[in-house]
Amino acid sequence: MEDLQAAPPEVALGLSRAGVTGLQKAVRVGRSRHEKLIAATIDCTVDLDPMQKGVHMSRFPELFGEAIEEVVAGSDFLVEDLAEHIASHIVERQHALLAEVHIRARYPYERRTPVTGLATQELVTLIGIAAASQHGTRRVVGVEAVGINACPCAQGLVRGSAAERLLDAGYDVDDVDRILELVPLATHNQRGLGRLYVGTAQRLNAERLVALVESSMSSPIYELLKRPDELFVVEHAHLQPRFVEDSVRVALKSVLDDFPQLDDDDFVLSRQVNFETIHAHEVVAERYGTVGELRGELAGGDHGPLRHTELRDWLRL
Repeated sequence: MEDLQAAPPEVALGLSRAGVTGLQKAVRVGRSRHEKLIAATIDCTVDLDPMQKGVHMSRFPELFGEAIEEVVAGSDFLVEDLAEHIASHIVERQHALLAEVHIRARYPYERRTPVTGLATQELVTLIGIAAASQHGTRRVVGVEAVGINACPCAQGLVRGSAAERLLDAGYDVDDVDRILELVPLATHNQRGLGRLYVGTAQRLNAERLVALVESSMSSPIYELLKRPDELFVVEHAHLQPRFVEDSVRVALKSVLDDFPQLDDDDFVLSRQVNFETIHAHEVVAERYGTVGELRGELAGGDHGPLRHTELRDWLRL
């Protein structure tokens, strides 16, 4: 039969991306007895040559199955391994100049409540991204997790109003300052969704990345909370108010502090979305760039390049 996809198109323009998206697969992640069966969503695209009409879409699911079997057969499977393996398969079998794979999987994350120590299960999103070409591969491990942010701005307004009331009630200035330091002050809260990507050839612990995302917000949240736990979360959040911008900056610095072995040409991205409670819109902040760019800014010698390195550009280097 005629290979129609290999024929020249009517309009000789190359495409930046062509492929499949939203393909669902069940995969096992983890190590040995800690392996878990989870549902993963896979997107895979290739660069399309201007003289090629299309890609062989039906071959993508077949290649995914082969890659999953080969990777899971190993003893140390991670979601970014699968993304890299699929991308390499696509380049080899589809003769693509470059293949890009994105995998998202909901992962059950077990931990203890902060005061009562009860076992609780949270669902976080594991993300594996990879790009492959004839020159090699690059890969990213990422996570998404939720938490709570307490607004510093509104809390400042509450603090000022409370100080005036205490002074009017007869407390002196020193007592007012002491009271306001001891008592968590009201503010409006926002559920936050934090995303963290690290692009590196080194193997990183995704659960550690989850912890960094959660600690970048005012407080983690828990599916199960007894009253002492609830009190702890509320007080902790209000004693550590943070803007959406604060969360991004804290997450990035935490990555650099926790993983000093990262190379300067490795990649980091932090994105925070806060879901407002007193507004009908959401707020967002994001920063991406190479580890070297971030280190330069934090060292004080570089206050930021005009253009930060983006993920797509880093994957294609």
